[in-house]
Amino acid sequence: MSKKKLIVGTRSSQLALWQADFVIGELRKRYPDLAIEKRLMTTKGDKILNAPLAKIGGKGLFTKELETAMLAGEIDIAVHSLKDMPVVVPEGLVITAVTERADAGDALVSQRYGSFGALPEGAKVGTSSLRRRAQLLHARPDLQIVDLRGNVNTRLRKLEEENFDGIILACAGLKRLGFGERIRQVLPRSLCLPAVGQGALAIESRIDDRETRELLSFLDDGITRACTAAERGFLATVEGGCQVPVGVYAQPVNNADILQDAHAGKAEAIRVEAVIASLDGRKLFRDSVEGAADEAENLGISLANKLLDMGGREILRSLGIEL
Repeated sequence: MSKKKLIVGTRSSQLALWQADFVIGELRKRYPDLAIEKRLMTTKGDKILNAPLAKIGGKGLFTKELETAMLAGEIDIAVHSLKDMPVVVPEGLVITAVTERADAGDALVSQRYGSFGALPEGAKVGTSSLRRRAQLLHARPDLQIVDLRGNVNTRLRKLEEENFDGIILACAGLKRLGFGERIRQVLPRSLCLPAVGQGALAIESRIDDRETRELLSFLDDGITRACTAAERGFLATVEGGCQVPVGVYAQPVNNADILQDAHAGKAEAIRVEAVIASLDGRKLFRDSVEGAADEAENLGISLANKLLDMGGREILRSLGIEL
């Protein structure tokens, strides 16, 4: 290893810092002589907290400033939640590593109720996600879904201060910050499919910085990369950002049916499940496909086209999106 120093860019939220520190910790274990500097940055998504994500631009709100700094040579890598990353990476940059996925599910946090099914008629539920809103309303049209922005700590505080019956947060973020005991129920996938890449971290670098890319290669998890490639292929095909209620989740087909190479972190086959829903949840189209892991992106694309043909295209058209 000839590289002497690495500058890591990250947002300054508590969860973003946990993510950056996790990556830095892994790098220090692997390369004890490498000097690592952490550089904190503020993104547009961090600054605008009084409007729904869908109305202020969706994907890219939490990445653009970091990517600009990387292209300018001010930082060497950026650590992101993969679910925050647009499906098109800026020219000159590349997702160098996708870490092993944590729990990809959505969690109900409530002071009063132990499960989603226990929520009373007309319950007030907080979430900032159109994806969650649509799927929850499909199951329970009676719910009062209220927009909820802010970091994990802020949302937990609002649960108490604003009299929510429950709020929905990503399991991974809660567990990473030590709030796992606040989870009352992990929502079943049959009820709510997660966001693209939820639970995985993405490490982005300059495409021409081969030395840095080689340094990071050990953090790339083959199974997670294949599964999230399918999810991102789906999202790219349906033009999905935060403005479209879509959920998609890919996973290795159960171990009895596939061969896994534990050393290479690879799976032979994956199953991709996805949903496209109207904002009010009244219309919802859902299906799944299975296929070879090395065709992951194409699996996601084919599933997207399937759902579009089932009726998803009309939902997108109602949102002003023409494919």
